[in-house]
Parts: sequence; structure tokens; C-alpha cells
Amino acid sequence: MCALCETQSPALSRRRLLGRGAGLLAAAALGAGPAWAKDTKEPAPNAISPDEALKRIMDGNARYAAGNLDNKDFSAARAARATAQYPIAAIVSCADSRVAPELVFDQAPGELFVVRVAGNFVNDDGLASLEYGVKFLGIPLVLVLGHSGCGAVDATIKVLKDGTKLPGHLPELVNALKPGVEAAIAKKPQDLLAEATKENVRHNVQRLSKAKPIISGMVADGKVKVIGGVYDIASGRVVTL
Repeated sequence: MCALCETQSPALSRRRLLGRGAGLLAAAALGAGPAWAKDTKEPAPNAISPDEALKRIMDGNARYAAGNLDNKDFSAARAARATAQYPIAAIVSCADSRVAPELVFDQAPGELFVVRVAGNFVNDDGLASLEYGVKFLGIPLVLVLGHSGCGAVDATIKVLKDGTKLPGHLPELVNALKPGVEAAIAKKPQDLLAEATKENVRHNVQRLSKAKPIISGMVADGKVKVIGGVYDIASGRVVTL
């Protein structure tokens, strides 16, 4: 089981936590590959090209949109999943309850590594999670997934255009979504929400593609591809950008 996913005791000391984090960073600095590479000479189940990973999830989305989901036994391979994971793609998804990546792409447990936050943007915590995924789990594809009717994007539009004031920590969310929304506003599109949703995805794809030192290097080497897409809640279809 990966060190990041273990259940920790409340008594776990800060020193031990820092030690584990330092160990992962040291391994990355030494160029360590995915965990499975040290345990077996056989290729991992997710040792596929980024394009093959994209084909698999988009084929799954076509099944979902058509209502032809694969019948899955979710108890099957549960024991194997308890010892390792081999996700074929990482999905940066909105926290919207209508967006469920495993369903949208018709994938079984263990096949998607999902980072979710309202507005599907990448902050430092999300970036670290994705770095872990591509570096230590061998994920070949990262997809930033926006969706139709995104409330977080719509709220950001209202703040920037109408001066709406939001409570609590919501202004921090607006700040994260601001670059993409401002880019959309500058275009003066007929459907501002739809364009802002796309621009927010594009902004985060660009950020991830250039994120040093891990993801940008793997993108340059062709080991990882970062793309964007928008999920239409009504039709169930994902369109890549």
C-alpha cells in the first residue's frame, strides 16, 4: 500500500510525517520510478502510451453516453487492489456531485486517479497529488475536466462582472478561477459561461504542462500527456479541447 494512502494514527508524530514526505522527495530526486518497477520485471498494467490511455477512457465515455456500460463486478480483484494500484489516467475534476469520473468514463475502481475541487483548478496541493501519480504510480495521462453549468465558474463571472461579494473562503476559489474567466470575458463570447469553462480548463492544462520539475519533464519526454475536456451533463459526453 502506498505511504500516502495509509490510515494514520492520531498519535503519529510530526517528525514521522516529515520523514515520510522527505523520503518521497528524496526518491523523486534520485529519479526513482513507479513503485511497481522495483518489485517486478513485468510491465505494469498501466504501462501504456498516453494515447492508448486516452482511447480507453474516451471509449468508456462513449459507452456511458450511449447507456451501454460494461457490467462490472466491483468485488473482483479487491484483494489485488489492496496491495497496489495502476491507474491509467489522472482526472482533475470539479467537485460537482453530478460529475463522477469513474462513471463518466466507465472505469472500474483503481483505474482513475481523481483530484477533485470545485472549479477543477490546480493548486499546489493538487499539483503534488498529480506529481505523485505520474512519478510513482506511472500514470501516462492527465485530463483536466470541466463541465457544463459549473457553479464555481459562474460565481467567478458574477464577482468579476457584477461585483458580487461571496462569504467565507469562496473569494480564494474565485482567485484561482480568475485567469480563465478573465480570458473568456476578453473574447466577448455569446455564451460566457461555456467559454469561461473552456478557458479555465485550458489555463490549468497549460499550468500542468509547464509544472516543474516533474510533470513538465515527463511531458517533454513523451511519457505523460496533459489534455483538457468538458463534460456535458445533459448528454453525458466529454469533448476534448
